[in-house]
Amino acid sequence: MSQNLKYVQDFLDDAPVTDVSAVFAEWTDIIEGLKTKAMAHFDLLRDPSTEELEAFSSDVEGGPSGSVRGYTGPDVDWMIHSHMQNKGLGFVNVHLTIWLGPHIDVPHFGMALGAFPQAWMFLDSVPRKVVSTDVDYFRKYYEPFNQEWLTLHKETPGIEEFVSRDAFVRATYSPTAWSFMAPGSQEIFDLARKTANAHMDRWLQWVDEATAVPVEKRAELAANDLATRRNIAELDPANVVAVRYFGEERTAQLVRALWGGDRALPRPLEA
Repeated sequence: MSQNLKYVQDFLDDAPVTDVSAVFAEWTDIIEGLKTKAMAHFDLLRDPSTEELEAFSSDVEGGPSGSVRGYTGPDVDWMIHSHMQNKGLGFVNVHLTIWLGPHIDVPHFGMALGAFPQAWMFLDSVPRKVVSTDVDYFRKYYEPFNQEWLTLHKETPGIEEFVSRDAFVRATYSPTAWSFMAPGSQEIFDLARKTANAHMDRWLQWVDEATAVPVEKRAELAANDLATRRNIAELDPANVVAVRYFGEERTAQLVRALWGGDRALPRPLEA
């Protein structure tokens, strides 16, 4: 398997104009299905701070449009359901990230699907503990899925591992994070759908069976979760793509929405 060591903006700049409408339709359908499962499982409310971002578009001719929706509830600190796309010119990004409340001892859910213009998939159980020191945590949430990770990378034709050039981005990955690119094909769409739904179903079961975090440790976990989420949003090297099309001010608002910087509803620890 070859590895791609370029930034997203480099892929966009180097690629010919490509219509990725089919990829966008498939990715949107997958994410909508996962969101439906999450909404049915959790008691969630739309945070008013993201209502302004229900639909936005670039002032630059040929620029993308998008939507960012933030949700919270008793068990979910912050859920983002979002997309940004100009599918006619080869760019798509669709997200579903679910950050749990500090009373639930389970990794967070993170998924992003994209095209620039090759199809791209990222799926992870975002760690909340140091897996190299908490062996029980590693054995429960990561080790059982190593073979699945190896099988994907060894036996799926046509995929290329997407390795970020950014060291911080790589530092946020778990040992079993999926991050790969491939030409948009029904085989890849079916693989993504099957894998994502299996992971969501498993993750929801983890939540149902979770051990409660001791009360005295919840404030620290909440602070660490927020710092992780904010750093991931603010240090994302792909933010330069948003600046290109939306400008500094709008991009800053979009980044704050991803980590909940303008949220109006309380966090689970505060409710």
